Amino acid sequence: MTKKYDVYGLGNALVDMEFEVDGDYLKKASIEKGLMTLVDEARQNAIIDNLHGIHHKRSCGGSAANSVIAVAQYGGKSFYSCKVAKDETGIFYFKDLKSHGVDTNLQAENLPAGTTGKCIVLITPDADRTMNTFLGITSDFSASEVHFEKIVDSKWLYIEGYLVASPTGKAACVEARQYAEENHVKTALTFSDVNMVNFFRPGLIEMLGPKGVDLLFCNEAEALAFSEKKTMDEAIEVLKRFAKTFAVTLGPKGALVYDGKKEIHIVTMPVEAIDTNGAGDLFAGSFLYGINHGLSFADSAKLGCLASSTLVTQFGARLKKEQVLSLKSKYFKV
Repeated sequence: MTKKYDVYGLGNALVDMEFEVDGDYLKKASIEKGLMTLVDEARQNAIIDNLHGIHHKRSCGGSAANSVIAVAQYGGKSFYSCKVAKDETGIFYFKDLKSHGVDTNLQAENLPAGTTGKCIVLITPDADRTMNTFLGITSDFSASEVHFEKIVDSKWLYIEGYLVASPTGKAACVEARQYAEENHVKTALTFSDVNMVNFFRPGLIEMLGPKGVDLLFCNEAEALAFSEKKTMDEAIEVLKRFAKTFAVTLGPKGALVYDGKKEIHIVTMPVEAIDTNGAGDLFAGSFLYGINHGLSFADSAKLGCLASSTLVTQFGARLKKEQVLSLKSKYFKV
């Protein structure tokens, strides 16, 4: 059976607003460095009001959104379920998502009242990204936003770990994952952030399910936190109990992937990083496109590492379409 979509994604819809700040700003503002922190609207507005950093363009974001957009940029077909409000920010989000060729449950004329979520991304001189997120209406994401008939028409269901922080979001992910399994659709999940693992580990286990997902994405810190182990060798053995295959990003050290039979270490090219925001999302999107279009696990990971290494040398969580096609040409005939 031919499927219409390569990837069906579930995630928080957030408009990303990226700022360059100096190294002392985070301490002065009492913001925990390198993590995603959920804040209320008043706190987020106070941060914005006091920011004096360089502001880069805003974009429709959220972890899974960045990944499914990457799939579309490579030439794949993706669907994204999310929730935004009928405000200026929500209408911007809808238009930006559609401009990248991603199908969605959103309909401009039927957006609900409320406030669309926003994520302030603070980039320090060491290229680290720190996020302060007001979820807004996406905190009410539920199974109502899921188009189950589109899941059946997809090769993969891709679940964003950030949804574990919302009871209705987590429930929607569990229901979607179970539905995908029943209909022989492959399942993938990303832990998203080490804070999600530290504070919501039981919920993530519930989202992974008793059989485990077909593919898990995480970084080294998340793997260690989830496994509750001190070494990657120990962590890998724990991950094998929760996922049939997985890809662990290791920053400048590349990636470690497990294809269900063997572990493969991928070495990435050394680069001068200035902004790591979105690197993991792009790795996942590149990897999912690769395995959907005939690449091996190793080559899919190499494509993901190459894309991420390119992304971190510039500001923003997304590559330009022409950059993606240039990367694609190294593994596919474009």
